[in-house]
Amino acid sequence: MNRYYLSVFLFALFFVMFSFSQSHNGAGNKKGLSQDEERKVINLTLDSFNLAASKANFKAYFDFYTSDAIFTGTDATERWNKEEFMAFAKPYFDRGRAWSYTTLGRHIYFDKSGKLAWFDELLNTQMKICRGSGVLVKQADGWKLKQYILSVTVPNNLMSELVRKKAPEEDTLMDKLRKKM
Repeated sequence: MNRYYLSVFLFALFFVMFSFSQSHNGAGNKKGLSQDEERKVINLTLDSFNLAASKANFKAYFDFYTSDAIFTGTDATERWNKEEFMAFAKPYFDRGRAWSYTTLGRHIYFDKSGKLAWFDELLNTQMKICRGSGVLVKQADGWKLKQYILSVTVPNNLMSELVRKKAPEEDTLMDKLRKKM
C-alpha cells in the first residue's frame, strides 16, 4: 500500500474512532456529527469509493451505492441502475483494474435534515479532467450514493471542434431518442 493510500486509511480510521468516542462518552454532540464533520466523512467516503475502483475491489466499490442507485456515464447511452452498472463494470474489475480517479476539488452541500447531501467534483482521470456529481443519502451504515453522474469537461476553446467531430454520431442518436418520445 503506497503512502497516500496508507495516510487516507489511517486518517479515516482515526476520524471514525474519534467521532465514535466523542459521541459515546458524553463529550460529543448528542444530535450526531456537525456539518463540518459530516463533510469530512463524505470526503473520506468518496475518496474510499474512488480508491475501491482503482484497486478493482468490486464489492467495496458497489457497497458505496444504495440498492436503487443510478449511474450516468460519459456516453449519452450510459444510464444504468445499480444492477445494470454492476454488469457493465464487472469485466473491468475482473481484469484487476477498473478506473482510477483522484479528486482535484470537491464541493458538498446538505439539505436541512442533514440526511441528504449532493456534491460536484473535478477528477483527474485517464480521460483527463472529468466532473463527478451526485446525491448521497445517510443510512445506518453510512453515506451511500443514490445517484452518480460522470461527465467529461471540454475547454471552451475546443468546443466547436468537438461538436463538429461528434455531430454525425450524436445526430443519429438524437433522431432515435426523439422517436422514442
